[in-house]
Parts: sequence; C-alpha cells; structure tokens
Amino acid sequence: MTPDGTVVRPAAPAAGRAARRRIWLLVTAGVLAGIDLGAKAWAQQALVDAPIEAWPVNLQLAFNPGMAFSFAADAPAGIVIGIAGLITLAVAVWAWRIAPTARLAWRVAIASILGGAVANVIDRAGDSVVTDYLHTGWWPTFNLADVFIVLGGISIVILSFLGSEHEPTKQPPSDDD
Repeated sequence: MTPDGTVVRPAAPAAGRAARRRIWLLVTAGVLAGIDLGAKAWAQQALVDAPIEAWPVNLQLAFNPGMAFSFAADAPAGIVIGIAGLITLAVAVWAWRIAPTARLAWRVAIASILGGAVANVIDRAGDSVVTDYLHTGWWPTFNLADVFIVLGGISIVILSFLGSEHEPTKQPPSDDD
C-alpha cells in the first residue's frame, strides 16, 4: 500500500508472465484450429451432395491439393506437406519467441495465423488435401483456417504501421532526469 492508501499489486515475475502469454497464445491457436477442423469435419459430412446457398458466401465442398490458390497443386504431396509444415513450424517458433513481450493485439494476430496454419497442416496430413467449404463464386473456395491466416496477416501489417509490437519497458530514472 502506498502512503496515500492506494493498493499496489506486485508485478508478476517476468518468467511467469512470459509463460502465461505463451500458453495463452498456444491455447488460442489451438481453439482456432479446433474450430476450423470441426467445420471441415462437418462440411465433409453435410456438403457432399448438397451445397448450401447462403449469399454472399455459399457452403460448397472442395478439396485443394496445393497451397494458397492451389499453388503447387501438381507437386508431390510429401513436398507440399513438408513445406506447409516448415512454414507452420517457423510461425510457431516466431510466436514462442515474441509472445513474452508482444502486445495483446500482436498475440491475437499471431495466434490466428498459427491456428489457421496448424489446422490446414493437420487436415492435409490425413489425405494430402485441404478441405475447403466457403465459396463466393468470384474467389477460390476457402476455409476458416484461411480466413484466420489472412486476418492475422492483415492485422500484423496494420499493427506494424501503428508501432512497436513489444510492451514498453520501464527504464529506471537516470541521473540526467
């Protein structure tokens, strides 16, 4: 308590805060991946012979053997899975490293990208294709994982223009102050 009666909570130890932020980021990514994988499982059952018109985004089952926009669709499945896995691993390492000092908005954006990437890698690992189910008619069919990745990426671009991704650190007063 301060002399004026204000209750001051002690700051969480840096190691504990870093661990909580990392866990939060990974759990958030896992929840987003689970949402997409659940939607993909539903789509594979419900949309086989019956697309659902729900303008502006219809629900229509499709499978993508390639990466974004069917890039490398003719490449061997092992190569596509390997590249997707390496990219996902790189995002996970980046997330792990940045989580302790990243602001909340950055952690949400990174968790979104990681969750989408993990969901697509898991989906692809089973049969070498990614299940897509959102269709606009003017854009290639996509899935929620793709939405998470794109929105996370756009958020990071915007956040980059707004300033630092790291929490400000309190500097002890210097003798010059």
